[in-house]
Amino acid sequence: MAERNLPHIVLNGVSSRKQFQGKRGGGLGRPSQVPDRLAHATQLIAALDAIEVTEQANAAYLQFYCRPDEPFQPERFNASGLSVVNVHRPDPDTQRPGVAVLKASKSENALAKLRTKIQQYSVEDGKPNKDGETRPKNADLVNSISSIEVAELRDLWRHPRKQFPVAAGSIPWEVWLEPAEANSFVEQAIANGVTVYEDRLEFPEDTVVLVETSVASLAQMTYETGSVRSVSPPGVPIDFVDGLEAEEQADWVQDVLGRTQYGPQGQQAASYVTLLDTGITLAHPLIQPALDAADRHAAVPGWDLEDHDGHGSRMAGLALFGDLRSQLQGTAAIPVPHRLESAKVIPDAGKNPYHLLGDRTQKAINAVEVEPNRLRTFALATTTDDDTPHSGAPTSWSTELDQLAVGRSGAVKQQRLIVASAGNLSPQHDGTADYLAKCDDDDEAEIESPAQAWNTIAVGALTAMNGVGGPTYGATLAEVGDLAPMSRTASWTKTWPIKPDVVLEGGNWFDDGFSTTPNQHSDLMLVTTSRNYPARSFTHISDTSAATALAAREIALLRASYPNLWPETIRALYVGSARWTDRMWSHVAPADKNRKRAYDVMFTRYGYGQPNLERAVNSASSAITLIVEDSIRPYENKGSGRKLNEMRLFELPWPTTVLRSLVGQDVTLRVALSTFIEPNPSEVARGRKNRYASHGLRFALKGADEDVPAFTQRVGRTATEDQQDDNGSDSGEWDFGYNRRSVGSIHIDTLTLPANDLAQRGVLAVYPVGGWWKDNRAVDPNRCNARFSLVVEIDATEAEVDLYTEVQQKVAPRTTIQV
Repeated sequence: MAERNLPHIVLNGVSSRKQFQGKRGGGLGRPSQVPDRLAHATQLIAALDAIEVTEQANAAYLQFYCRPDEPFQPERFNASGLSVVNVHRPDPDTQRPGVAVLKASKSENALAKLRTKIQQYSVEDGKPNKDGETRPKNADLVNSISSIEVAELRDLWRHPRKQFPVAAGSIPWEVWLEPAEANSFVEQAIANGVTVYEDRLEFPEDTVVLVETSVASLAQMTYETGSVRSVSPPGVPIDFVDGLEAEEQADWVQDVLGRTQYGPQGQQAASYVTLLDTGITLAHPLIQPALDAADRHAAVPGWDLEDHDGHGSRMAGLALFGDLRSQLQGTAAIPVPHRLESAKVIPDAGKNPYHLLGDRTQKAINAVEVEPNRLRTFALATTTDDDTPHSGAPTSWSTELDQLAVGRSGAVKQQRLIVASAGNLSPQHDGTADYLAKCDDDDEAEIESPAQAWNTIAVGALTAMNGVGGPTYGATLAEVGDLAPMSRTASWTKTWPIKPDVVLEGGNWFDDGFSTTPNQHSDLMLVTTSRNYPARSFTHISDTSAATALAAREIALLRASYPNLWPETIRALYVGSARWTDRMWSHVAPADKNRKRAYDVMFTRYGYGQPNLERAVNSASSAITLIVEDSIRPYENKGSGRKLNEMRLFELPWPTTVLRSLVGQDVTLRVALSTFIEPNPSEVARGRKNRYASHGLRFALKGADEDVPAFTQRVGRTATEDQQDDNGSDSGEWDFGYNRRSVGSIHIDTLTLPANDLAQRGVLAVYPVGGWWKDNRAVDPNRCNARFSLVVEIDATEAEVDLYTEVQQKVAPRTTIQV
């Protein structure tokens, strides 16, 4: 196998813009005409007339029930002062119809306008169509509605799985408000004696505040103010659990310290791992050279900066050295080019069950970014089980991570690279045969918030630890190369992003044959630094915290190698380097390996697999990685709305000559497209990937026998509906497939094909699909510009040929294509 010792090739000036041409798409499906339009209108008007709105209220709340077996399109209700704040999709199994919960603005006379439209429907006809046929005026709107009812507070509940609370006393709530009305709601709540916490989160269509009050009191304020868009339970951070600790080994510290080569400080530092955790101790000799006292911060001023829990210091050891067991057993020099920062987000005593976790994370990041220009990899290994199960839908905390990553939140408006743990299961399952079944459980084992954030790298755990030298009885739960026993997984296979993104070492557990729960052993965990130095020098850490620290370390090393690349690009390189192990593949029957649905178990357990830092950092002569950083303006104003604006075409410096020489041999193409979306967690975005994200991007590859104009026309048809139907000659040949890769904000797929075929396919397109930027014209058009990174790897390792030299020779005289 060729040695990976060559830098990736970063390209500039290889794209051209191509406008979308003509009108496309079929629009919304129309509901059928009701049998008796007058009777239907009379019923709906009577329901509206029965709605009472208090004098001080800003709005009324309604439920529009959809007619059974008719198109359910709640978007059509967003008009004339009406706004959809919650959606209950039709359920064919229970025959429950679709329901749209609406807020009717009082200042815009929304109820009166709606009544007028229904009245017009009952007696007036619209304009004739081209065939001379007429329909009732406002038919699409009124024919969509079966009945109208007053909405209750429980109808504004935004958690997808948890039940609306029934407690009689005071309980905490996240209240999602109209941004312009947030202050007035808070003032009235305080006047009513409601506890309102100071922190709040700002999203595109919502402001989130935390209050503590009863169901009845919140319902009363909701109807009195008309400012509430939705309500949900608050997130709570789970406690950390100390791992088993080893005996003091002070002499080992000195040995490792003598072999460690720390990188420079200050402005010359290569990159930083910034731990959003419990703090880091400065006393440990292995940590001190990589952590300045001035680089320890806290989300809350006045907090003790020391690590009294120990979790942050354990994370720090892995973030610097990886598993220290290998360093303790070795004699080689240990390079540590990166440094540490600490931003404490967990209090020393107790926890903050009523705190807005996103706000605390933001304040911790603000604290460290007093030095704004450092290359940082943020690592967050705390999660909450209060939002579980969320089924992949956004929470306030996960949304804030997305905002921080894209640079729409925080004191410094810049893109950030954030690594988050998937969360751990409690060790409650017994035996060895069923641990994967428990990890796959939809309700109990789903990754914890905020790991479902789109723009972050979510990290799960695998293990290569088989117990050799460890327990002398019983059996380890996980086989080498498989999921670590306590790692959480995703329960969804569409709409929401593939999570976790990657899996790294998290240790193993074992069954001793008589205990009712699994057991830990020091030899099945990773070795790291202890906060209790000098009483103890080393301790252990495991599960997804350990995996997250390892991932942060590798990403910091990758950033040090490519300091000028965007965070989006580093994410594409790192996640794109991941592969599934042979043990993971063993869960897919050989006959199913070419069936795309067979990949579901792989993605939901392991994400894209185990990353390979060597592959992420370097190319080989026969396995070359091309990198493009670019931007796109996905939408343009058209009349009263917006439409798709442009695609970007890339004619890459393809190793055509070498590929054509490989007669009868296959090569592998892997494409990773990465962008950071601006999130919109409005309740109506749930279940709609093109509504939560500001924009969606996709990629396509030119066919071997397809010219560029035909290729762009095909892409234009595909972009309109975000479907694979028009994906032409490459529609079925990708390993993962269009539907599987078209979720989240990082899109990866692999294609194995004859080398001569690939030689003719060196043109890729990046094109937009829907997003809330397209739906919401109120957003400033000057900021509707999306950065993206395209990472393309051509792997001909099996052929042992030199692709790199030919590409390198082609890079200098690049010109953009004309279409």
